[in-house]
Amino acid sequence: MLFTPAETKVVIVGGGTMGADVAAVCARGGCAVQVVEPTTERRALLPDYFINTMTELGYENRIHLLTVAGSLEEVDWPEIDLVIECVPERLDIKRELFAKLEKYAKPEAVLASNSTSFPISEIAEGLKTAARMIGLHFFMPAHLVPCVEVVYGAKTSPMVGDSLSRLMTACGMVPVSVKKDLPGFLANRLQHALSREAFSMVDEGVCSLEDIDKAVRFGFGFRYIAAGPAMQRDHAGLEVHAAGGAKIYPSLNNSPNIAKCLSDRVASGKFGMKTGEGFFPWTAETIKAERDRYQEALRAGLKIIQKDLPQIK
Repeated sequence: MLFTPAETKVVIVGGGTMGADVAAVCARGGCAVQVVEPTTERRALLPDYFINTMTELGYENRIHLLTVAGSLEEVDWPEIDLVIECVPERLDIKRELFAKLEKYAKPEAVLASNSTSFPISEIAEGLKTAARMIGLHFFMPAHLVPCVEVVYGAKTSPMVGDSLSRLMTACGMVPVSVKKDLPGFLANRLQHALSREAFSMVDEGVCSLEDIDKAVRFGFGFRYIAAGPAMQRDHAGLEVHAAGGAKIYPSLNNSPNIAKCLSDRVASGKFGMKTGEGFFPWTAETIKAERDRYQEALRAGLKIIQKDLPQIK
């Protein structure tokens, strides 16, 4: 099982944006981390990326804990305690990787997947050591968003989940345990429930996309940095929520279909910033400005909740 960060050696498979940020999270806590990235161009960028990210986080003294490899064969597998998969979101790629990891990693090593959609039970299907396989879902940008989902598969050992949660806490993260391997896990299910209702109201002409964003950011969403839905109800009174729910729930959207304002844009190739248009038009200049604003807002939010986060030793 995993112990303190100083005693835990980690391998991150995949050195893209998510993998690199997850590596920074683990190194921030004190884990020795090796990132396996087969692409030469991306691998060459990682050392500078780690220097900049760790400096931004205030952990320049732990940059030395981060190293890079070009293949699984370069890893000293008997020394590795935890593997976190951050490869492309394709089930066949993940299954092939986990089959290799089962052979490479020592029997007591924990094998985790950062998949956003595939249940760990599907990824681990047919493997002999599924009890040590678990979902570990970070949110982008992983080094700034504190929450991480620890997702149990049907065969995951409770000791693996408990051990991984303790390690993530020691790395300054806020782990949430998801005891059933449902599509979307916990947070994405909540997000999609909100999005389904939001985009349905746009389709029905109730409000605009801009007003949806304003209502969330400057209305009820603003309060979430102080308290989640359960705590909010204790503030307001459960009877108030129960009465409101009894009135509102019957009229909420429960369609299994994607809203037209979303599906039409996807069908037209309007995917967002990556294509120059999504719900809104984008240029290189506006993309940079928005990403800078977004990152600055996240950092400011972190300062507000800092005292509520686990402290790193």
